Amino acid sequence: MNINEIKKQAGDKMAKSVETLRLDLAKVRTGRAHVGILDHVRVDYYGTEMPINQVANVTLSDARTISIQPFEKKMVQVVEKAIRDSDLGVNPATSGDVIRVPMPPLTEERRRELTKIVKQEGEGAKVAVRNVRRDAIQHLKDLLKNGEVGEDHDKRAQDEVQKMTDKAIADIDKLVAEKEKDLMAD
Repeated sequence: MNINEIKKQAGDKMAKSVETLRLDLAKVRTGRAHVGILDHVRVDYYGTEMPINQVANVTLSDARTISIQPFEKKMVQVVEKAIRDSDLGVNPATSGDVIRVPMPPLTEERRRELTKIVKQEGEGAKVAVRNVRRDAIQHLKDLLKNGEVGEDHDKRAQDEVQKMTDKAIADIDKLVAEKEKDLMAD
């Protein structure tokens, strides 16, 4: 492996860590409704576990309500049960073949709990990025030790890996700050 491959691989892994955090934070519920919070809820569709958005039309009917209209009428109860059994703490209501999921307002205590969870998720992402940095720098040191690169190339590459790490950490901090602000506002 050469220096460019090590840097590219490290950059890709860091970007994946940031993107994973972004997806995880999207699942943390704020007081407002958004269709993304149902992404991880899966329903039994003829013996196969499927995401809700593949068996139903998921839309926002207003700022606090998600409407779900299954493509097949017999899936209404299955979808409703999957939402009720999920860890979202919401209570879906069915009228005809449309399921409405009202988002209850968050209490101050629950907001603080969610803020702690968001911070923990952010710390986990930072640890993942730092582990990628550590591995990349170790690979670079191995290249230097084996005489495949000179000290100046090694030092420059390590500085670039550190810059990528700093950028990823800044992105993580920004995502966490935005989510905290979103949770505390309403």
